[in-house]
Amino acid sequence: MNVLWRRGKLQAEGVVNVSDCIFCKIVAGELSSKKAYETDEVLAFHDIRPQAPVHVLLIPKKHIASAHHIQPEDAALVGRLHLAAQKVAEDLGIASDGYRLVTNIGVHGQQTVPHLHYHLIGGRQLQWPPG
Repeated sequence: MNVLWRRGKLQAEGVVNVSDCIFCKIVAGELSSKKAYETDEVLAFHDIRPQAPVHVLLIPKKHIASAHHIQPEDAALVGRLHLAAQKVAEDLGIASDGYRLVTNIGVHGQQTVPHLHYHLIGGRQLQWPPG
């Protein structure tokens, strides 16, 4: 059975209430964020606990629980999300030196918000391996 995360706990798929999703609340304007980029389908905002000089989260405005839950009809949206990452990296001056674009999936992957999001991290030399 596929599972989703809600307030740090696993639930059966389909039970998550989108109104409880912190990123959906940011999209709806119910919570504030420091925006880095926005279109009708994509939002990028600065992480509240940055792990590097540049740490931006990129999300689709459509609620998708994780990369594991992307459906064929989401392919173009995910492509635009990646193009948004390129634009944000350029706008924030880290594209030429490089950056990391990562998404976490599930409990073992350390996903803490059940909404597809990419961490765009850069502005310094990053280490490898990351985990």
